[in-house]
Amino acid sequence: MSVTFRPFPLPLISPTGMKELDEQERLIVRHLVRDPRESDNGIGEATGVNVRTVGRKRQRLEQAGILSYFTHLDLSARGTGQFGARHLYIIKFRIGITYKQLLQDIQREPFVRSIFTELIFESHIAEIDGNLAMLLFIDGADETSIVQTVQEQLIPSLLRNHGANSIESVNTIRVLAPVRTMRNYIQPVNMHAGYIKKDWPDDAIYVGEEGKEKEEKES
Repeated sequence: MSVTFRPFPLPLISPTGMKELDEQERLIVRHLVRDPRESDNGIGEATGVNVRTVGRKRQRLEQAGILSYFTHLDLSARGTGQFGARHLYIIKFRIGITYKQLLQDIQREPFVRSIFTELIFESHIAEIDGNLAMLLFIDGADETSIVQTVQEQLIPSLLRNHGANSIESVNTIRVLAPVRTMRNYIQPVNMHAGYIKKDWPDDAIYVGEEGKEKEEKES
């Protein structure tokens, strides 16, 4: 099967109008990639940026939706052992199912723990050759339990929400092990005790392209 994935484009400009990070913001974010729990004081000491500036810039990035924090709890066989298998499901919808419809479906999920919260590790809306699709990383105790969950709960739920003929195709890929997440976290290489290793070089932590500000200084 030959499939081309084109994720929906993210806004190039945030709601606040921010386009790029300045040099101080890059230092702050790079340090937060290493340790998201670090205080403003700690970041200031490590980067040389004034602590008040750290707090102001950090808050600005958070409010703009550019900087977010996540906690990852490994429930796989390598972690707590709850789940022994993970599949990537590619659910392709027929022409006519819209991006707005899929978002509304997601927004209807109750604000309580559900079977989807429990079993879907990660999900994305995508486009496959003009059709909308959902990319779902689904966990289960084993291969069979994942198939049962999809066939007995997930697919019927999607068909109820979008129509009996709304799904054009379903494809699966067995996921063996995570490697890189959120660009900088390479679990088998640079992670130890929940953090990026201290000897991992700053230059290897990517926080976006350097903008015109540095180019003008160097010219």
